[in-house]
Amino acid sequence: MSHHKTEYENMMRATGHRVTRQRTLVLDAVCEAHGHTTLGQVYARVRKVDRSIDRSTLYRTLKLFVDIGLVVSADTGDGETYYEIAKAQHHHHLICRNCGREQEIGHVVVQSMFEQIYAHYQFKADTDHLVLSGLCANCQISLPSSSPSS
Repeated sequence: MSHHKTEYENMMRATGHRVTRQRTLVLDAVCEAHGHTTLGQVYARVRKVDRSIDRSTLYRTLKLFVDIGLVVSADTGDGETYYEIAKAQHHHHLICRNCGREQEIGHVVVQSMFEQIYAHYQFKADTDHLVLSGLCANCQISLPSSSPSS
């Protein structure tokens, strides 16, 4: 999804933040990935356009974007944090820990889990971007020692 469809300038101003050239470049770099992208990948894209942007600016800017809902972040368990432009609808991901295959799933699939967590623990999960790791169907077949409950 393009960040231009999210009216990001209005979102920035509505939350009391200025729209700067550097922030626009960072958002462009996240958008260019057309999906998940790492901090290093965003940094490389930004530096191609403006070598004055350093990692601390990038960290602060990405944190701001996540805080105001322009960008979502997720830890997939591989030591990296991944970023992507927020979509209109909450979504989640299944990541195969063997082959790396990624599958997007709609929020409706996990909504009942969030409701059960709230009912049992009075804890309101505020995530709109959940990442579950496990084994995809192909890897379950090719790895005979794996079981469905792993």
